[in-house]
Amino acid sequence: MAGHSQFKNIMHRKGAQDAKRARIFAKLIREITVSARQGLPDPASNPRLRAAMTAARQANMTRDTIERAVKKATGAGGTDDYQEVRYEGYGPAGVAMIVETLTDNRNRTAGDVRSAFAKAGGALGETNAVSFLFNHLGAIRYPASVASADAMLEAAIDAGAENVESDDDAHEVTCPVEDFFAVRDALEAQFGAPETAKLDWRPTTEVVLDEDKAKALLKLLDNLEDNDDVQNVYANFDIPDAVMQRLSA
Repeated sequence: MAGHSQFKNIMHRKGAQDAKRARIFAKLIREITVSARQGLPDPASNPRLRAAMTAARQANMTRDTIERAVKKATGAGGTDDYQEVRYEGYGPAGVAMIVETLTDNRNRTAGDVRSAFAKAGGALGETNAVSFLFNHLGAIRYPASVASADAMLEAAIDAGAENVESDDDAHEVTCPVEDFFAVRDALEAQFGAPETAKLDWRPTTEVVLDEDKAKALLKLLDNLEDNDDVQNVYANFDIPDAVMQRLSA
Protein backbone atom coordinates (compact mmCIF):
# COMPACT_ATOMS: atom_id res chain seq x y z
CA MET A 1 0.00 0.00 0.00
CA ALA A 2 1.68 3.21 -1.16
CA GLY A 3 1.07 6.55 0.47
CA HIS A 4 0.27 8.64 -2.58
CA SER A 5 -2.88 6.63 -3.30
CA GLN A 6 -4.85 8.78 -0.81
CA PHE A 7 -7.84 7.57 1.17
CA LYS A 8 -9.64 5.33 -1.28
CA ASN A 9 -7.23 2.44 -0.79
CA ILE A 10 -7.88 2.24 2.95
CA MET A 11 -11.63 2.73 2.97
CA HIS A 12 -12.28 -1.01 3.02
CA ARG A 13 -10.90 -1.12 6.56
CA LYS A 14 -13.81 0.70 8.14
CA GLY A 15 -17.52 0.17 8.44
CA ALA A 16 -20.29 2.72 8.33
CA GLN A 17 -20.31 2.97 4.55
CA ASP A 18 -23.28 5.33 4.51
CA ALA A 19 -21.43 7.80 6.70
CA LYS A 20 -18.39 7.53 4.43
CA ARG A 21 -20.53 8.20 1.39
CA ALA A 22 -22.01 11.29 3.04
CA ARG A 23 -18.51 12.63 3.83
CA ILE A 24 -17.29 11.96 0.30
CA PHE A 25 -20.30 13.77 -1.14
CA ALA A 26 -19.75 16.72 1.21
CA LYS A 27 -16.16 17.08 0.02
CA LEU A 28 -17.15 16.78 -3.65
CA ILE A 29 -19.94 19.35 -3.25
CA ARG A 30 -17.50 21.74 -1.62
CA GLU A 31 -15.09 21.36 -4.54
CA ILE A 32 -17.92 21.93 -7.07
CA THR A 33 -19.05 25.02 -5.19
CA VAL A 34 -15.57 26.54 -5.05
CA SER A 35 -14.86 25.69 -8.69
CA ALA A 36 -18.11 27.27 -9.87
CA ARG A 37 -17.55 30.38 -7.76
CA GLN A 38 -13.96 30.93 -8.86
CA GLY A 39 -14.71 30.53 -12.58
CA LEU A 40 -17.67 30.38 -14.91
CA PRO A 41 -20.58 28.13 -13.86
CA ASP A 42 -20.45 26.46 -17.29
CA PRO A 43 -18.24 23.34 -17.12
CA ALA A 44 -17.41 23.67 -20.82
CA SER A 45 -15.61 26.94 -19.99
CA ASN A 46 -14.33 25.99 -16.53
CA PRO A 47 -11.84 23.07 -16.51
CA ARG A 48 -11.73 22.82 -12.73
CA LEU A 49 -15.52 22.66 -12.48
CA ARG A 50 -15.61 20.06 -15.24
CA ALA A 51 -13.12 17.91 -13.35
CA ALA A 52 -15.10 18.29 -10.11
CA MET A 53 -18.35 17.30 -11.81
CA THR A 54 -16.69 14.28 -13.42
CA ALA A 55 -15.39 13.13 -10.02
CA ALA A 56 -18.88 13.57 -8.55
CA ARG A 57 -20.47 11.48 -11.27
CA GLN A 58 -17.84 8.78 -10.77
CA ALA A 59 -18.88 8.71 -7.09
CA ASN A 60 -22.50 8.17 -8.24
CA MET A 61 -23.70 11.60 -7.21
CA THR A 62 -27.00 12.46 -8.89
CA ARG A 63 -27.25 15.13 -11.56
CA ASP A 64 -29.73 17.08 -9.39
CA THR A 65 -27.27 17.21 -6.49
CA ILE A 66 -24.46 18.42 -8.76
CA GLU A 67 -26.67 21.10 -10.31
CA ARG A 68 -27.81 22.31 -6.88
CA ALA A 69 -24.17 22.71 -5.82
CA VAL A 70 -23.46 24.85 -8.89
CA LYS A 71 -26.57 26.95 -8.34
CA LYS A 72 -25.68 27.47 -4.68
CA ALA A 73 -22.30 28.83 -5.69
CA THR A 74 -23.68 31.31 -8.20
CA GLY A 75 -27.11 32.22 -6.83
CA ALA A 76 -29.03 32.76 -3.64
CA GLY A 77 -27.63 31.00 -0.61
CA GLY A 78 -24.06 30.99 -1.87
CA THR A 79 -22.70 32.58 1.27
CA ASP A 80 -19.92 30.16 2.21
CA ASP A 81 -16.51 31.64 1.48
CA TYR A 82 -14.12 28.71 1.15
CA GLN A 83 -10.36 29.13 0.96
CA GLU A 84 -7.80 26.63 -0.26
CA VAL A 85 -5.18 25.99 2.41
CA ARG A 86 -2.37 23.43 2.25
CA TYR A 87 -0.74 22.06 5.39
CA GLU A 88 2.55 20.16 5.49
CA GLY A 89 4.20 18.19 8.22
CA TYR A 90 5.50 14.87 9.48
CA GLY A 91 3.35 12.07 10.80
CA PRO A 92 4.34 8.96 12.76
CA ALA A 93 7.73 7.47 11.87
CA GLY A 94 8.72 10.66 10.07
CA VAL A 95 6.29 10.15 7.20
CA ALA A 96 6.04 13.36 5.15
CA MET A 97 2.44 14.48 4.64
CA ILE A 98 0.62 17.09 2.58
CA VAL A 99 -2.97 17.94 3.56
CA GLU A 100 -5.11 19.95 1.12
CA THR A 101 -8.18 21.64 2.58
CA LEU A 102 -11.12 23.83 1.58
CA THR A 103 -12.21 25.80 4.62
CA ASP A 104 -14.49 28.65 5.62
CA ASN A 105 -12.61 29.02 8.92
CA ARG A 106 -8.82 28.83 8.73
CA ASN A 107 -8.36 28.92 12.50
CA ARG A 108 -10.69 25.97 13.04
CA THR A 109 -9.12 23.90 10.30
CA ALA A 110 -5.55 24.68 11.36
CA GLY A 111 -6.39 23.71 14.93
CA ASP A 112 -8.07 20.47 13.89
CA VAL A 113 -5.24 19.40 11.58
CA ARG A 114 -2.56 20.35 14.11
CA SER A 115 -4.38 18.41 16.83
CA ALA A 116 -4.68 15.32 14.62
CA PHE A 117 -0.95 15.38 13.90
CA ALA A 118 -0.03 15.93 17.55
CA LYS A 119 -2.22 13.05 18.79
CA ALA A 120 -0.49 10.75 16.30
CA GLY A 121 2.98 11.79 17.45
CA GLY A 122 3.61 14.02 14.44
CA ALA A 123 3.85 17.75 13.93
CA LEU A 124 2.89 20.36 11.35
CA GLY A 125 5.64 22.37 9.71
CA GLU A 126 5.81 25.58 7.72
CA THR A 127 4.62 25.88 4.13
CA ASN A 128 6.90 23.87 1.81
CA ALA A 129 8.29 21.95 4.79
CA VAL A 130 7.88 18.60 2.99
CA SER A 131 6.65 19.40 -0.53
CA PHE A 132 10.25 19.13 -1.81
CA LEU A 133 9.93 15.38 -1.15
CA PHE A 134 7.12 15.14 -3.74
CA ASN A 135 6.60 15.81 -7.42
CA HIS A 136 3.48 17.89 -8.13
CA LEU A 137 1.98 16.81 -11.44
CA GLY A 138 -1.15 16.12 -13.42
CA ALA A 139 -2.23 12.49 -13.68
CA ILE A 140 -4.75 11.22 -16.24
CA ARG A 141 -5.80 7.58 -16.27
CA TYR A 142 -7.53 5.59 -19.02
CA PRO A 143 -8.47 1.91 -19.12
CA ALA A 144 -6.11 -0.11 -21.30
CA SER A 145 -8.95 -0.95 -23.68
CA VAL A 146 -9.24 2.58 -25.13
CA ALA A 147 -5.97 2.40 -27.10
CA SER A 148 -2.73 0.55 -27.58
CA ALA A 149 0.28 1.64 -25.58
CA ASP A 150 1.87 3.13 -28.72
CA ALA A 151 -1.29 5.05 -29.66
CA MET A 152 -1.65 6.46 -26.16
CA LEU A 153 2.02 7.45 -26.06
CA GLU A 154 1.78 9.23 -29.40
CA ALA A 155 -1.39 11.08 -28.37
CA ALA A 156 0.10 12.05 -25.00
CA ILE A 157 3.28 13.43 -26.59
CA ASP A 158 1.23 15.45 -29.07
CA ALA A 159 -0.86 16.80 -26.18
CA GLY A 160 2.23 17.96 -24.26
CA ALA A 161 2.48 15.23 -21.61
CA GLU A 162 5.77 14.20 -20.00
CA ASN A 163 5.31 10.47 -19.49
CA VAL A 164 3.00 7.52 -20.09
CA GLU A 165 2.99 4.24 -18.20
CA SER A 166 0.89 1.45 -19.69
CA ASP A 167 0.12 -2.04 -18.44
CA ASP A 168 -2.61 -4.66 -18.95
CA ASP A 169 -5.09 -2.63 -16.89
CA ALA A 170 -4.57 1.02 -17.69
CA HIS A 171 -2.64 3.90 -19.21
CA GLU A 172 -1.47 6.65 -16.88
CA VAL A 173 -0.42 9.91 -18.48
CA THR A 174 1.49 12.47 -16.39
CA CYS A 175 2.22 16.08 -17.22
CA PRO A 176 3.32 19.37 -15.63
CA VAL A 177 0.67 21.03 -13.46
CA GLU A 178 0.45 24.06 -15.73
CA ASP A 179 -0.35 21.82 -18.73
CA PHE A 180 -2.85 19.56 -16.96
CA PHE A 181 -6.11 20.91 -18.36
CA ALA A 182 -4.76 21.25 -21.90
CA VAL A 183 -3.41 17.68 -21.90
CA ARG A 184 -6.58 16.28 -20.36
CA ASP A 185 -8.81 18.07 -22.87
CA ALA A 186 -6.70 16.93 -25.82
CA LEU A 187 -6.82 13.31 -24.70
CA GLU A 188 -10.55 13.55 -23.92
CA ALA A 189 -11.21 14.79 -27.45
CA GLN A 190 -9.48 11.69 -28.83
CA PHE A 191 -10.36 8.95 -26.34
CA GLY A 192 -13.38 10.25 -24.42
CA ALA A 193 -13.62 11.04 -20.73
CA PRO A 194 -10.75 9.60 -18.66
CA GLU A 195 -11.24 7.20 -15.78
CA THR A 196 -9.65 9.77 -13.47
CA ALA A 197 -7.93 13.11 -14.00
CA LYS A 198 -6.41 15.03 -11.12
CA LEU A 199 -3.51 17.02 -9.78
CA ASP A 200 -1.39 14.75 -7.63
CA TRP A 201 1.58 14.83 -5.27
CA ARG A 202 3.86 11.83 -5.87
CA PRO A 203 6.58 11.04 -3.29
CA THR A 204 10.13 10.76 -4.56
CA THR A 205 11.10 8.50 -1.63
CA GLU A 206 9.01 6.31 0.69
CA VAL A 207 9.21 5.30 4.34
CA VAL A 208 8.58 1.59 4.87
CA LEU A 209 6.42 1.01 7.96
CA ASP A 210 6.20 -1.91 10.32
CA GLU A 211 2.90 -2.94 11.92
CA ASP A 212 2.94 -0.58 14.90
CA LYS A 213 3.96 2.46 12.87
CA ALA A 214 1.43 1.57 10.17
CA LYS A 215 -1.37 1.45 12.77
CA ALA A 216 -0.47 4.91 14.03
CA LEU A 217 -0.30 6.39 10.54
CA LEU A 218 -3.55 4.80 9.36
CA LYS A 219 -5.31 6.13 12.46
CA LEU A 220 -4.08 9.62 11.57
CA LEU A 221 -5.34 9.19 8.00
CA ASP A 222 -8.73 8.09 9.32
CA ASN A 223 -8.94 11.14 11.58
CA LEU A 224 -8.07 13.47 8.70
CA GLU A 225 -10.55 11.71 6.43
CA ASP A 226 -13.31 12.37 8.98
CA ASN A 227 -12.67 16.12 8.77
CA ASP A 228 -15.02 17.74 6.25
CA ASP A 229 -12.47 20.49 5.54
CA VAL A 230 -9.85 18.00 4.35
CA GLN A 231 -10.03 17.31 0.61
CA ASN A 232 -6.87 15.29 -0.07
CA VAL A 233 -3.96 13.81 1.86
CA TYR A 234 -0.68 12.67 0.36
CA ALA A 235 2.08 10.87 2.24
CA ASN A 236 5.37 9.14 1.43
CA PHE A 237 4.78 5.82 3.18
CA ASP A 238 4.81 2.23 2.05
CA ILE A 239 3.13 -0.58 3.99
CA PRO A 240 4.32 -4.03 2.86
CA ASP A 241 1.59 -6.45 1.77
CA ALA A 242 2.33 -8.82 4.67
CA VAL A 243 1.79 -5.99 7.16
CA MET A 244 -1.44 -4.88 5.47
CA GLN A 245 -2.74 -8.45 5.63
CA ARG A 246 -2.14 -8.59 9.38
CA LEU A 247 -3.78 -5.21 9.87
CA SER A 248 -6.82 -6.26 7.86
CA ALA A 249 -7.21 -9.60 9.60
